[in-house]
Amino acid sequence: MEDIKAQIESALPGVRLDILPNDSPSGQRSLLVGNAHALAVARFLRDAPDLRFDYCSNVTGVDWPDAELTGKVKVKMLLDGVEKEFEEVKKTVRPGFLEAVYHLYSMEKKHGPVILRLRTGNRTDDNHLPSLTPVWRSCEFQEREIFDLFGIVFDGHPDLRRILMWEGFKDFPMRKDYVEPDDYEYEPTAHDEVLAKARRQFPPEAKA
Repeated sequence: MEDIKAQIESALPGVRLDILPNDSPSGQRSLLVGNAHALAVARFLRDAPDLRFDYCSNVTGVDWPDAELTGKVKVKMLLDGVEKEFEEVKKTVRPGFLEAVYHLYSMEKKHGPVILRLRTGNRTDDNHLPSLTPVWRSCEFQEREIFDLFGIVFDGHPDLRRILMWEGFKDFPMRKDYVEPDDYEYEPTAHDEVLAKARRQFPPEAKA
């Protein structure tokens, strides 16, 4: 990963990249790419002769709501006239954001994956990312799905419209704060929990 990061930064001056760790058993690290340079980085990864990441196998969305982070900071205090250093617990709030995560492989060189991450500014009005469909056509439907279920707007996408939910549907079902409706009247085969919610919404006496 460090070699690829160094190649990109050498070839594309001004590009901002960060290597993100992964605490899962796979340990696959990823490259966080600044949105202004995302298309240039994608084209470099696809076209560089020794890389040739010509296939995007998977694009996923991730919702990161606001989170309270706890960390330790060192502070200096006077104790009996002597300056000493102590650790103090400090809490900060990390504003929420949305991510698109791209898994890249080289069919020509038979290596990979390289994982790219793009982040929005927030979860509300700054929810735009550049579409990578112009670089990898396989991103087209997957970016549409992320747009539909997470609410990320992919600028430059050739056909950005809903793919699972219907036009006019409000909210984004894959966000972590999504609250599903109680109105399941449209469900043709309601059962179990869905049926119980439908009965609460439309009790039998209401139909009489």
